[in-house]
Amino acid sequence: MRLTKDATERSGRPKTILAIILVSYFMILLDNSVVFTGLPSIRTDLGLTTAALSWVQDAYTLVFGGLLLLGARAGDLVGRRRLFVIGLAIFGAASLLIGLAPTGSWLVASRALQGIGAAIVAPTSLALITAHFEGQARARAVAWYSATAGIGASLGLVVGGSLTEWVSWRAAFLVNVPIAVAMIVVASRVLAETERRHGRFDSPGALLTTLGMGSLVFGIIESGTRGWVSPVTVSGLAVGVVLLTVLVVHESRAEHPIMPLRLFRSRERSGAYVARMLYLGAMIGFFFFTTQYLQDVLGFSPLQAGAGFFPMTVVNFIVAMAVPRLSSRMPGAALMAAGVTLTLVGMAWLSRLEVGDTYATAVALPMLLIGAGQGLAFAPLTSSGIVGVRAEDAGAASGLVNTAHQMGTALGLGILVAVSAHAGTDGPDDGAEITAHVSTALTGASVLLAAALLVVVTVIVPTHLRRRPVPDADHPVEQAPALTPTR
Repeated sequence: MRLTKDATERSGRPKTILAIILVSYFMILLDNSVVFTGLPSIRTDLGLTTAALSWVQDAYTLVFGGLLLLGARAGDLVGRRRLFVIGLAIFGAASLLIGLAPTGSWLVASRALQGIGAAIVAPTSLALITAHFEGQARARAVAWYSATAGIGASLGLVVGGSLTEWVSWRAAFLVNVPIAVAMIVVASRVLAETERRHGRFDSPGALLTTLGMGSLVFGIIESGTRGWVSPVTVSGLAVGVVLLTVLVVHESRAEHPIMPLRLFRSRERSGAYVARMLYLGAMIGFFFFTTQYLQDVLGFSPLQAGAGFFPMTVVNFIVAMAVPRLSSRMPGAALMAAGVTLTLVGMAWLSRLEVGDTYATAVALPMLLIGAGQGLAFAPLTSSGIVGVRAEDAGAASGLVNTAHQMGTALGLGILVAVSAHAGTDGPDDGAEITAHVSTALTGASVLLAAALLVVVTVIVPTHLRRRPVPDADHPVEQAPALTPTR
């Protein structure tokens, strides 16, 4: 994507441009982390059940994931800077509404609106790096962008925990408002507009994706309280399946599909999408339920709970930095299999939590394995998701990787909430019941990881080892860096 004529004048401030992009991206990461450390406080303040509490995350994740591909495509049509500013405005306004939320339904609706803003800012921010930087400067900018994703979740947990403990969980969201306003002002003055392309939005595709996945997750969550044979549960699941089926038909006929079906012709790419969904479904359970255990059973404050994830995050960052060197010595598929295996071992260990356990032995040590596993698995999973694509499909493939990431978290959380619902009551004051609840959920997360490992070993590894040119390999391949997903 080329810049317009004023690019020369505006692109002379690379540090300022990169700062705008990184700060805006970190703001999105911060809100993901704030939710985890603030969940117990939100539940108490607004009187939410466990199922309702999960929608505080799911509403954001579903809309974010469902509109991610449309957000990436929209920048081509209306201009990246313009869309970036619009996304920041939506995200900031939604953050204000969240901070003022008087009820759970208000909060969930505002989180959905916030997901729209994130679906615009996240893909557009990487596209702006591509538009404003070239050569080694672009490589360094992308490295900083990836590092922000690596450490953003950890810092977000601490920042969010601090605000939740010392002020309120609402302050953790309200802090986004002045940040968004400042980024809008500076971005409007510094960023250069990109050249527009002709085409149409695939609005039906985005709508079908969001509503279809939302219906599936709704049915899964409701099964925890109503049962799997309840009319509400069955209706939610049925509607989800129908909408996703219509999506496939629509995408096969759309002139500018939001999800080109040819991307699924490669077994390695398809396997990577499935494995990523399963893997992220397990990881969202790790954050969601471990946070509750740390605060409701071990008595950690929100700040302490945020800092409690440091062992996992530090190891994750160190291992992720070593992956490029390791990749030169062994296949990426082998690193992927090793990473998923380590994560599975750590999650299975963590799932054995008991009321009298200590943080150091029952939580911190398993976190080391989970962090190392995630550090090994993420980069190869991303690479397999974009391998061998046409140059014109590189953006769509990257967006599909991130959509699998977000949809995996939504479905995973819905499944784990349903699985753990019968392990105890909703009584947050009973440590034994909460421990049983968390242990069951983490056991379910281990099953998801086992399924992900099965896909890696039986689909991705064999295909990777005997890799042949895929049907669209005759076309030039654009190895652009994929958007690093938020957690």
